[in-house]
Amino acid sequence: MTPDPLALEIADRGEHALARLAALRSLDPPTTGGRILSYVYDSGLEELDELATRAARLAHGVNGLDPTVFASVAEIHGGIVDRVRTILGGVTDAGAPGGDAAGGVVPGGAEVYGSVTSGGTESCILACLAAREVSGREPGSGGTIVAPVTAHAAFRKAAHLLGLRFVGVEVDPATGRVTAEELLAAVDERTVLVVCSAPAYPTGVIDPVAEVAAGLEARHDPRIGLHVDACLGGLVLPFWPSAEPTGPTEPGGSEAAALWALRVPRVTSISADLHKYGFAPKGSSVLLSRGRERHRAAWFATVDWPGYPVVNPTLAGSKPLEPAAAAWTVLEALGDDGQRELVARTARATDRLVEGLSTIEGLRVLDRDPGPLLAVAMDDTVDDGRRVHPHLWADACGRRGISVQAQPAHRQGRGTLSSSSHLTVTPVTERLVDDILLVAREAADEVRGQGAPTPPAAFGDVLAALDSGALSPGDLLALPEDDVHAMVSGVLSDAPDDGAGGGMAPLMAAIERLPADVGARLVRAYLAAVME
Repeated sequence: MTPDPLALEIADRGEHALARLAALRSLDPPTTGGRILSYVYDSGLEELDELATRAARLAHGVNGLDPTVFASVAEIHGGIVDRVRTILGGVTDAGAPGGDAAGGVVPGGAEVYGSVTSGGTESCILACLAAREVSGREPGSGGTIVAPVTAHAAFRKAAHLLGLRFVGVEVDPATGRVTAEELLAAVDERTVLVVCSAPAYPTGVIDPVAEVAAGLEARHDPRIGLHVDACLGGLVLPFWPSAEPTGPTEPGGSEAAALWALRVPRVTSISADLHKYGFAPKGSSVLLSRGRERHRAAWFATVDWPGYPVVNPTLAGSKPLEPAAAAWTVLEALGDDGQRELVARTARATDRLVEGLSTIEGLRVLDRDPGPLLAVAMDDTVDDGRRVHPHLWADACGRRGISVQAQPAHRQGRGTLSSSSHLTVTPVTERLVDDILLVAREAADEVRGQGAPTPPAAFGDVLAALDSGALSPGDLLALPEDDVHAMVSGVLSDAPDDGAGGGMAPLMAAIERLPADVGARLVRAYLAAVME
């Protein structure tokens, strides 16, 4: 058979493209090996990664838009929902109804249904959409989402997209904690959804879900939703080793999960990411909802056009099956025993890191609950000359090959939450604890006693004008986008060309000094300039 000339040409160009892709990827930090303590969730098992790759290849080309055409979509999504529902207490026992894709029964007879989404942000947006629809609120009619200020930014994004208003409840600046009474005090007739985190990403604190649920049940409209954002904690906290001698119980039935998961009857929805502690590739999450009405309220359906009937349970229409297929395969391969062992490794690594970081002069570990997240801030109880600024420390760690995530200070009326640096611990971290602590100590020694980082020079004039009153936040927000671009391009051009970049500390310093809306516009322009 004569070879197809087009196929030969495509193959040749494709090889060149793959070579370029390999070169580009070589510039990225490794996504496995445990040296990035944010963004990636490494099981440390190459075999698990290989299974996920094989599963994705088997699902290649399948359009997840229509399970009536591709039956595997319904089976895979249903299997994922069933597994996560069980972990989060959405079924009573092995004999309860709910072993299929339809719904699981929890105490009181309420059914739990679920959708597989592309990630935590989509799960959270859909929970907010369902809450708006159940409440009967029109977009822009004043409906509110009530959440601690530490709730993930996805809920602010949801409010922006859905015509709702985000009401941030301030937290204790020393502990990052909110009380149930503080949250409930912000709930009124406009509220469509209350959000709690399990845990909050910036601090690792678990919000008081059970107490909030009890208050909502006793004092407020039953249509007001209570969403638990367990995107990060949903597949790790139910398996977390107990501090009690008896050890952990079965997933979903653990004492810890009973305080925030589906065994709290007033919880109306919960989100959990598979591409975090489900150890699946990026692009998979689950939203579980109590009752058909709330579950289906997030769906979009129309027959009001000349084409095929459109029904979308998620924001996307056409979507790949690869991420879900990989996630389903990983969940099946791990089972409870595998999941529990990987979480145990994570817990051991977390304990050792907390112990080691707590001994570094000038730094302190922030208040947190059991789980794989921790944050460090400057210890202001020591002399100025011995203090370690967490953003300078993070940059110094990065120069030594360990990436931790800088978090700017957050201003609120009751006191500012400190500048901090965030660490996400995964199973593979256990192999690197000694290396990470060595880097942490060396980095602290390098920057100890240095003053707080200063904003980039390119922002100097703007900050000075704001401070003097010559320029108002409104003036900055009214600037043409090209002028804002020129400003942030100056920041990029000022970064040292040494292979390590200028670090994030100067940019964090600018964000901390700017009004939040101005800071948001500048960081948007900054990332856009990087992409452009």
